[in-house]
Amino acid sequence: MTRRTLSLVLLLTLASGLRLTGAEKMNVLFVAADDLRPALACAGDPYAKTPNIDKLAARGTVFTRAYCQQAVCSPSRSSLLTGRRPDTTKVYDLVTHFRKALPDVVTLPQHFKTNGYHAHGVGKIYHGGYDDAPSWSVPWEATKGKNFGPDGQKVLADLKAKAKAAKEDETRVRGLPFEAPDVADDYLNDGWTANRAIEILKARKGKAEPFFLAVGLAKPHLPFVAPKKYWGIYDASKLPVAESSEPAKDAPKFAPQFGGELRAYHDIPKTGAVPKDTARKLVHGYYAAVSYMDAQLGKVLDALKEQGFADNTVVILWGDHGWHLGDHGIWCKHTNYELATRAALVMSAPNQKVKGKSTDGLVEFVDIYPTLADVCGLPKPDGVEGYSFAPLLDDPKAPWKAAAFSQYPRGGKDTGPLMGYAVRTDRFRYVEWRKRDTADVVARELYDHKTDPNEDTNVATDPANKAVVDALAKQLAAGWKNNAPPK
Repeated sequence: MTRRTLSLVLLLTLASGLRLTGAEKMNVLFVAADDLRPALACAGDPYAKTPNIDKLAARGTVFTRAYCQQAVCSPSRSSLLTGRRPDTTKVYDLVTHFRKALPDVVTLPQHFKTNGYHAHGVGKIYHGGYDDAPSWSVPWEATKGKNFGPDGQKVLADLKAKAKAAKEDETRVRGLPFEAPDVADDYLNDGWTANRAIEILKARKGKAEPFFLAVGLAKPHLPFVAPKKYWGIYDASKLPVAESSEPAKDAPKFAPQFGGELRAYHDIPKTGAVPKDTARKLVHGYYAAVSYMDAQLGKVLDALKEQGFADNTVVILWGDHGWHLGDHGIWCKHTNYELATRAALVMSAPNQKVKGKSTDGLVEFVDIYPTLADVCGLPKPDGVEGYSFAPLLDDPKAPWKAAAFSQYPRGGKDTGPLMGYAVRTDRFRYVEWRKRDTADVVARELYDHKTDPNEDTNVATDPANKAVVDALAKQLAAGWKNNAPPK
């Protein structure tokens, strides 16, 4: 073919609106890690051993102040994947699907699929067994790995048999809260998921259309089960264990929670403080699970490079929310506090101008959808309730949004059903607890992160803070629409 003929073919192809090759558009590797707070070395955690995520950060950006919209799996994931906040998705629990309120919403992977991408999901992307068929080009694939090692499986089977014999609900039995089985990585869930993601990457090589590959890793979610070798890289005696199990001083009694999810597991006390030796094993298990997850991600990133995709793929890793490790007696998530709402977020884009830096700009998980569309040159999605943080990839110190918003519902035995709305600014965390039926405010919380980074004392009722409370209440009422980043 002559150069003139080739040029004519190119012009005709462009005129027809067809893409020449998938390489013209960047691929996306979209990685979710369950219950991952910023327990990453690259995010400043002095205990975490996460070499593969650190390598990703070295060619991208670490977001040290990224906040989910509600600190529990399904509401957070539904919010992120639709770009809408919980009050729009109407997903506040683990049993409601976002298409009940938003039947025609175009999800994040669906937006990429509509714009010519092959959208493939494997592992936990939407919560649990829920799925969303319109999101994918091929059926979503659930993980097929195991959640426990051999000993843990036996304990679980025995516990279920005892519950059944006692005519109790054996489906509610959780088994061991932590385990260090001497097994290969791919014996457990995340090893299987990583291997399947690698197979998918190999199958995409040479394909014309770009891919949006969503990989959902299960750890560090409970139970804290990781192969023995990942436990061995930590000295348990040097890991942090909370000294106090007392709630924040002057906090409303319904603001914290004390680990109902954890207490369903074997040999965890149903009430009261978790014994310190057990707490240490839980903390050890959490970090071991993080390192196990990191190793599985490393395998996928290696495959991305081996298949020739690394220079043309946007990679984003996010934890769906944070996690309490016994601070103030709180375990798991399910609060409006900093440790529950702040989650891990690392992103790398081939065309970003600054690499290997962190940003303390306030970003929210509803911002991820418009950001990925922006970075990949796709049309701006309709109806999203966040803003692209792509500028922070080029200038991590750029002035950014004034606040991040989160919320969490409570039953409220004495007050009736409540919704707690939180606003996090550069310095403060402010929460209003409102009645669900009337929106009347029944309690407020204020934590000054300049003087109280651990949120030990609620100072909302201190007369000296009246002006601050009034200003933050006004900011919370104004909401996200008045929270755009500076242009």
